[in-house]
Amino acid sequence: MSEHFIETLKFRNETLFYFGLLCLVAGVLFLLLTKITTIQVTGVNAWNKPFKFAFSIFLYSWSMAWYCYYLPFFNIHLFNWAILLLLGFEIVYIAIQAARGQLSHFNNSSRVYLFLFQIMGLAATLVTLYTAYVGVLFFQNDFPNLPLYYLWSIRFGVIIFVVFSFEGALMGARMSHTIGGTDGSTGIPLLKWSKKHGDLRVAHFIGMHALQVLPILAYYFIKNIIGIFSIGLLYGLLALYTLLQALKGKPFYK
Repeated sequence: MSEHFIETLKFRNETLFYFGLLCLVAGVLFLLLTKITTIQVTGVNAWNKPFKFAFSIFLYSWSMAWYCYYLPFFNIHLFNWAILLLLGFEIVYIAIQAARGQLSHFNNSSRVYLFLFQIMGLAATLVTLYTAYVGVLFFQNDFPNLPLYYLWSIRFGVIIFVVFSFEGALMGARMSHTIGGTDGSTGIPLLKWSKKHGDLRVAHFIGMHALQVLPILAYYFIKNIIGIFSIGLLYGLLALYTLLQALKGKPFYK
């Protein structure tokens, strides 16, 4: 990351810049803990989930800090506080449960754990709805200083993010992310997606990170509107394909 990007991001939204940076540092710490601890949850190192969530929240925070700067008359302070409180709660609770060797998601072993899991679901839903609102604003407003291909990459990124963020509700309803087996089966390195069964986390991951992938492609490489429409469509179809594949109980990668 260039020094110019860091300085610009910090100028655009200092609050989300530091929150994202904190999540990045936490993610690195959690990754190190996967190498030096033996605590496991459903057959996977307990710190793997906090690592993935921390890194994902880092990317989301910095992305929204960058995009929301373009919006006129947007209450960025309210948005910042919502993200800090909602996603801050999620990562803290997930880390606490990892340290205790307990499930954070899909935990219905007690009323307290089930309630906290439901609160996490509510927090994720509220963040997704707020992001959807940001997406609506990118359609409602004019942005004469933004190239049209870049503007559409943000729009496509938000749309795909919202759709596949809500896919998390499917996992919540099933109280599992694995189809055709149990959570914790043999998975690919780092991400731990199942190599034996369908895994709903694949489409969830691919879809949510459209928020970064499409604007980056537009900004640096695909600088034309037809290209962005094509890539946006193909990216959305890829996420949909992995979802349908998982629903059939087929692994993304063997």
